[in-house]
Amino acid sequence: MVPRDASWLLVLRAARDRRGRCWLRVRLPARPNHAAAWVNANRVVPEPTRRRLVISRAARTISVYRGGDRVGRFRVVIGAPPTPHGLFSIVDIWPWNPRDFLGSYILPITAHSNVLQEFGGGDGRVGIHGRGGSSLLDPLGAARSHGCIRLANRAIEWIVRKVGADDLPGIPVRVR
Repeated sequence: MVPRDASWLLVLRAARDRRGRCWLRVRLPARPNHAAAWVNANRVVPEPTRRRLVISRAARTISVYRGGDRVGRFRVVIGAPPTPHGLFSIVDIWPWNPRDFLGSYILPITAHSNVLQEFGGGDGRVGIHGRGGSSLLDPLGAARSHGCIRLANRAIEWIVRKVGADDLPGIPVRVR
């Protein structure tokens, strides 16, 4: 893994070694889905966030939190077989064509599909994205993707505006 693979990594915990150096355990944007590694805290710039996204596979929703307050909730299409569960983070934000299958934005996360080893030349990474084209045939609340979380374009556009495009990379995404 190199820095361009993910400019933001989710810190899972911190610890000091016998010499007093601080190390951070981070979620890696690699397979398997719960891959993690220790990095020297002196080599990174930790930034706190009060924001997080929570995806409920059972309710088929995505919720946006600021601090402990839920500020938004939207219906989604989830994976069948299920979207991988666990604690991940957003890797990047890509504006897209709203009429395309992937909708107006793609938010790739550190999770990978349990079904696809690769997709579109990539490594089968799971994304949170809008809906357009033939993806509109799958109703919100369905389990029809290969692992991605699809939501209405107006919903993902609201998330991008509410959280801020510059603040989305690195925020935690809990999939239950």
